[in-house]
Amino acid sequence: MSTLILFNKPYGVLSQFSDSDNRETLSSYIKQKHVYPAGRLDKDSEGLLLLTDDGKLQHKIAHPNHKMSKTYWVLIEGIPSEEALQRLRDGIELKDGMTLPAKVKVIHEPYLLWKRTPPVRYRKNIADTWIEITISEGRNRQVRRMTAAIGYPTLRLIRYRIGSWTIDGIENGQYRKITGQ
Repeated sequence: MSTLILFNKPYGVLSQFSDSDNRETLSSYIKQKHVYPAGRLDKDSEGLLLLTDDGKLQHKIAHPNHKMSKTYWVLIEGIPSEEALQRLRDGIELKDGMTLPAKVKVIHEPYLLWKRTPPVRYRKNIADTWIEITISEGRNRQVRRMTAAIGYPTLRLIRYRIGSWTIDGIENGQYRKITGQ
């Protein structure tokens, strides 16, 4: 019987179990043996990370051929124009090629937001905006590069959903285990 772990990864934690530089890793939070991340989430990103002991499930979640959609809550610097958001919806040219079209909308501050350590750097004279972005590819630091490409740098990035799994009901730094996937 396979196991799937839905982990709400804190800021600053590497998506691996060991690190030669003694940075914080998954081993500080997840004691379950023989589970491995299905995909990655950057050290400076937060939110849903899936781990499993099932190689086929790991492949289905992480491999680009399966195009499993992922939704992110993104705090950006500035107030984006509708034209800038439309560029993301249409697909945007990055150094490694065009992105697939994204679903993008402006949202209110997410309802289950937690305090981040360290806190996000705010500027008195520059507004910020929460947007929700759903993509079906997962290039390295893709969402951050997409918002930068339209002129609105990412200040905070939280992955809310992968496929049908979300962080609903999972406190930051905690996880839910599902068996029999």
